[in-house]
Amino acid sequence: MDRLRWDSRTAFVFAAIGSAAGLGNLWRFPYVAYSNGGGAFLIPYIVALVTAGLPLLILELSLGQRAQLGAPGAWRSIDRRLEGLGWWGILAAFVIVSYYTVIIAWSFSYLYFSLDLSWAGNATHFFQDTFLHTTAGPGSLGTLVKPILIGLAITWIWVYASIRKGPVSMSKVVWITVPLPVILLIIMIFRGITLEGAATGLSYFLTPDFSMLLDKDVWLAAYSQVFFSVSIGGGSMIAYGSYKARNADVTKDACIVGAADTIIAFMSGIAVFSILGYMALQQGSSVSSVVDGGFGLAFSVFPSAIELMPFAPSLFGIIFFLTLITLAIDSAFSFVEAIDAALVDSFHWSINRTAASMSLLLFLIGIVFSTGGGTHWMDILDHFVNNYGLALIGFFEVFVIGWWVGTKDLRSWINSVSDWRLGAWWDYSIKYISPIGIGSILALSLWDDFFQGLLKGASSIYGDYPLWANALGLVIIVVALPFMAWIILPRLHRKMSHGNEE
Repeated sequence: MDRLRWDSRTAFVFAAIGSAAGLGNLWRFPYVAYSNGGGAFLIPYIVALVTAGLPLLILELSLGQRAQLGAPGAWRSIDRRLEGLGWWGILAAFVIVSYYTVIIAWSFSYLYFSLDLSWAGNATHFFQDTFLHTTAGPGSLGTLVKPILIGLAITWIWVYASIRKGPVSMSKVVWITVPLPVILLIIMIFRGITLEGAATGLSYFLTPDFSMLLDKDVWLAAYSQVFFSVSIGGGSMIAYGSYKARNADVTKDACIVGAADTIIAFMSGIAVFSILGYMALQQGSSVSSVVDGGFGLAFSVFPSAIELMPFAPSLFGIIFFLTLITLAIDSAFSFVEAIDAALVDSFHWSINRTAASMSLLLFLIGIVFSTGGGTHWMDILDHFVNNYGLALIGFFEVFVIGWWVGTKDLRSWINSVSDWRLGAWWDYSIKYISPIGIGSILALSLWDDFFQGLLKGASSIYGDYPLWANALGLVIIVVALPFMAWIILPRLHRKMSHGNEE
């Protein structure tokens, strides 16, 4: 059977941008930039993008495009022993999308809440207690929150509808879901910069503190943000590359995707901090006191800011949460498509049935995260899959290509199909700079979690969660996933392949 294709080059570029530009652009990038030198952070960020983000993006896109296979098959085409590396990324994507879609479900609820500003008075209390029914800890799941369950069902119906025909159906969806959040961000920017106090907020975000460029943690933060922002490690870009024609351009498309992701992140920062500046002025506080880098920004801090809007706050609330939904949905279905591509390639399943089965299975798993204790497990799994799971996968990818297989053959093939030729800098980035950057992220995570945690007598590894919950999250991500990826799934693939031959 001929491999399905994107409708056009533009459809691929839109889909890849949608995969890369997700929730992290709107709530993580502005906070990380603000905390690490403001405007000066753009210098290490761009350096990290050029030396690590783009080289890895080019690597993954080229692997899928050359092999015309999803992640496990692409790595298997290099060496049979590397199939497990592909499955590892697929399993990481499975974990991520199982809770990522729940955040989209929250956004659907808040889209409805925006009509009458249901959170008015105390947005934090409304989010944690009235809406989530947050329990005391991960040991208690509490009740199932029906509005979240409804939003989750809507999300998975949307995801399935987007991927049921692979790149054929996605090519149509991304023409709406990629430009729309950009348009909404532009509306947010124009509304934000016209508010009183916006200049103060933008000053906090953009004022450069060049002295922080001498701080190693700032550079690590830049590499970490780039690595997690361009959708590397989860198999999405390998799958997306596999749907391109084998002789299609690689380098130029990767550069467009990386540049677009950076622009969207920067636009998000302008939108967010202009409004936070207004909020700080209205509350008589400093911008730093209202900044939050996680769930709190989108579902506590920003709703409070929306409540203070002098004109049509409900409309602005709808715009904000619609932006969240449309930014997130492309990333969500890119993770699922990576899973589907791997299963269809390896086991020759039907594309439609695979999409339906995975959507249903992941919806059922998401029910756990739709309970009062679900947010605790989302936080734990997100920490370990991002700080260890994806980082380890990325490290092994550059190690294999840089030190085992070698970069010259792959670079030669990339240059043969690309208008923009890669120089030796790409070899050095894959062989030296990327491993050092990713290795440093891993080392810093180990330092924060274990040395500053356990070795100094803390009762937990990450956050205020009990040690058993942290240990379970760590075992799932660092032990169970690699075991399934390297041992179980390759054996299952070989067994079924032999069965089909017989």
